Amino acid sequence: MGEASARVKTIFVYPIKSCRGISVAQAPVSPTGFRWDRQWMVVNANGRMITQRVEPKLALIELELPHEAFSESWEPSSDSCMVVRAPGMDMLKVPLSKPCDMVEHVSVWNWNGSALDEGARAAEWFSNYLGKTSRMVRFDAASQTRLTDPDYANGYKTMFSDQFPFMLISQGSLDALNKILKEPVPINRFRPNILVEGCGPFSEDLWKEIKIDDLTFYGVKLCSRCKIPTINQETGIAGSEPTETLKGFRSDRILLPNRKPQGQVYVGQHLVCKESFTKDKGKVIQVGDTVCIVQQLSSTADAAA
Repeated sequence: MGEASARVKTIFVYPIKSCRGISVAQAPVSPTGFRWDRQWMVVNANGRMITQRVEPKLALIELELPHEAFSESWEPSSDSCMVVRAPGMDMLKVPLSKPCDMVEHVSVWNWNGSALDEGARAAEWFSNYLGKTSRMVRFDAASQTRLTDPDYANGYKTMFSDQFPFMLISQGSLDALNKILKEPVPINRFRPNILVEGCGPFSEDLWKEIKIDDLTFYGVKLCSRCKIPTINQETGIAGSEPTETLKGFRSDRILLPNRKPQGQVYVGQHLVCKESFTKDKGKVIQVGDTVCIVQQLSSTADAAA
């Protein structure tokens, strides 16, 4: 089983890419990550993803799903919906039943495919909020497949997340960073799916195989950080921290001395779940679950990044 080294402190699901996350007591594991995670996305007139990197205002969009949506085998009814709120905007309700219309040429990084279109009302809401032509689309797992990078995790799938289905950070890592920063930052700057506690700072760098409850996760890649951690998630205003501070002790030059530096900083570890290949229901992670380390690296220099 391995050594019990941590426990799950918080679980976050981000239904719309780059909008606020939802903290939940439990989350079912699906073939593409936690259920509902990055299932929706806002796109521009060309079908290209819109994220906080270009539109920091997305940080202010709050989402609400039915509480029971995170039960193991819950299915939406005809009146189930996701509620979307933002400053200065009327509330938007998005039905959880799948829409019929499709949008072609939707793209996330180097992936291109079709997606379900959430309709004119949602398109008008996001267009008005962002001040430019936008649409809200939903990943259609029935007709589309978005595979993870085979160099790191061959055969696994995700929806509209940047790279991989799960991302984990430890509270110890956040605490260590905040001891150095002049102004501490909350965990929402880093947008993890799983926040664990009870382990040392950045110990998650070394985790190659862990078990959470009876589910097996593989650490496949250190998480390189983009602009988003510098965006205050309460105001949508970007600064220089915590990235400037992270450059001093979490850069690729320091963590990966045997490789050519690319100017990256790293916080957190991307994961895939072994059991996402199986179709039996009942796979769920809960706050309080024990995290057991089955296999770990001897040093960060050996980590994939």
